Amino acid sequence: MSAESVFSLRNRWFITAVGITAGLFLLTAVVGLIVLPYAQRDVTFTSIWDAICSAAGVPQVRSSAAPVQPDFKVSTVVVTASMLGQPSQESIGRGATLAQQCAICHGPVGVSRADSPNLAGQYASAIYKQLKDFTSGARVNAIMTPFAVSLSEQDMVDLSAYYAYLPRLPAYHPEQGKPAPRIVVNGAPMRNIAACGSCHGALDNKAGSPWLEGQSAAYIRTQLQAFASGARRNDISQQMRNIARQMTPEEIDEVAQYYASQPPQSRRASSE
Repeated sequence: MSAESVFSLRNRWFITAVGITAGLFLLTAVVGLIVLPYAQRDVTFTSIWDAICSAAGVPQVRSSAAPVQPDFKVSTVVVTASMLGQPSQESIGRGATLAQQCAICHGPVGVSRADSPNLAGQYASAIYKQLKDFTSGARVNAIMTPFAVSLSEQDMVDLSAYYAYLPRLPAYHPEQGKPAPRIVVNGAPMRNIAACGSCHGALDNKAGSPWLEGQSAAYIRTQLQAFASGARRNDISQQMRNIARQMTPEEIDEVAQYYASQPPQSRRASSE
């Protein structure tokens, strides 16, 4: 049989095959673009075209009403990589004076002995963001909130600059050399968990993310649990909440114990 006769309109098998294919295409188009979109619960469309666009992934404006606002305060701090990167000596000096009232919890040189976070050598942008969030109510703490609300904008900048200037000093590390858990190095891609080190130092740092090595295990564990439960909600784009919810209690404990066992690298931020 020749090719011409196979694709001829006089060939009833060719006509039948084309008709069945076209029918299946139209059926799947109607079901996928019209029937299934309309079958969704709590979804309304103003027209068939609206349903087709929705099924095709084209966003449609269905309402002119204002977006729903959260019933809690969110962080409004915009963090950039160059934020507070070049503090003046005057700013660092003023921060050193202000930091005297912080020493009871964070230590006289920024290294805590009370399971409060170590601030010596911490990124200035990370400290500044947390102070701003305590001030605005995006993050709440019985001790830090009353202290932060009394600070001016310049006070927060100066404190951040001073603590970032201090070298990271080793705290108490009972299990130095503890191997890094998989979740710190590789994360858990199947659960949409990025490697901890990709944001919090060692591998890389994301602007606004704190350096964790040498922090208290109790503090890290408490914060991860707070993110997981939603008690703490000042993370950027809900990133930490989404990650912490997917972590198992064992992984949270592994991360806390690992970072607490790692002596922080000594570093002095340049003020030039």
